[in-house]
Amino acid sequence: MARFKYVAKDMSGKVHKGTVEAASENALTQQLREENLYLVEAKDLNGAKKHKKLKAKQLAAFCRELSTLLASGVTLVRALDIISEQEGMNKDERDIYKDVLQDLKRGISLSDAMESKECFPDLMIGMIRSGEGSGNLDLVTQRLSIQYEKDYKLTQQVKSAMTYPCILLVLCVAIVILIVTFILPQFQSLFDQMESLPMITNILIAVSNFLVQKWYIALLIVAVIVALIRIIVGIPSVRRGVDWLKVHMWGFGKLFKVVYTARFARTLSSLYSSGMPLVSAVGVAAKTIGNGYVESQFDEVITMVRGGVPLSQGLREVDGLLKKLSSTILVGEESGRLDVMLDSIAETLESDAEQATKRMVTLLEPILIIFMALIVGCIMIGVMLPIYQSYSAIENA
Repeated sequence: MARFKYVAKDMSGKVHKGTVEAASENALTQQLREENLYLVEAKDLNGAKKHKKLKAKQLAAFCRELSTLLASGVTLVRALDIISEQEGMNKDERDIYKDVLQDLKRGISLSDAMESKECFPDLMIGMIRSGEGSGNLDLVTQRLSIQYEKDYKLTQQVKSAMTYPCILLVLCVAIVILIVTFILPQFQSLFDQMESLPMITNILIAVSNFLVQKWYIALLIVAVIVALIRIIVGIPSVRRGVDWLKVHMWGFGKLFKVVYTARFARTLSSLYSSGMPLVSAVGVAAKTIGNGYVESQFDEVITMVRGGVPLSQGLREVDGLLKKLSSTILVGEESGRLDVMLDSIAETLESDAEQATKRMVTLLEPILIIFMALIVGCIMIGVMLPIYQSYSAIENA
């Protein structure tokens, strides 16, 4: 239980200050609303340790184990106790589960305890809160385990598919550095004896001399460029532009759309089937898409759904999701089986994403090989061209 120092206002605008214990900032907000107060600012006086956010693989394992224990009749407190004592997890993960366990023993709900740790995703907190209300916590955690297992599997598939192209790219850079810094200097004495050199050779010599003699400056330049890119990409407007580019770039745009649509459909299905109201489920599911540009369009969608517009119609104009999603949701709305249809399209799109990733890698491999050949070829031309010209001059003489 955290202790908060808060500033709140009542309906007349009068400011109220104080300190109070609450499971989380959201719990504090609800507590103050019961007193007709509205939270303006809150500060955690406990200064609780900040944990790293749990990864999909960790969340899947936790939910699967919790579901199994609850389904077998073990109490929630005992289940958390068992999970927190298991082997094979790092210290930070174990500390998170033990902190949640301590909150449960104080009478705090599981969802509030998780929310206060700030390392569990909104999707998980929302679904567990719905499961607590409906009494189906074992079924909800089972669905969550499936959700995070699929997220982890898709992420690993993309990483595995991109491994070979990344190796090719690194190999290309290594070959260029090797030629320019070790092989090219061996020809320096020969080049010095020539009266004139082709432009490409002069450029290669200048680059070679710089990398050999001023390598520390080259490393500093690379570090500065990387830092600048990270800072620039961190700017909200730039980040939004990058996210827009992801769904519009040639070749990769379709793949990103498939992944985003599958992720949204799977999450919405899990939330809706767990008993969460549709508007709330759409809001939480939108935050899991992983693209700020696409997510920003959901404010209008939620407003439309609140106003009585069907979800299928609201999603139709969302740029970054496949139109196939709104058509499937329309069928689900008409048949009254929205969760089933969402599950169905999520399964289809996850399979499509896997196939699209493989096709993209198949396309990337020859492109990278051609790129490597061009770079190495240009370097070899720069080295061999002056030698060939000198031999030609000797023969003509």
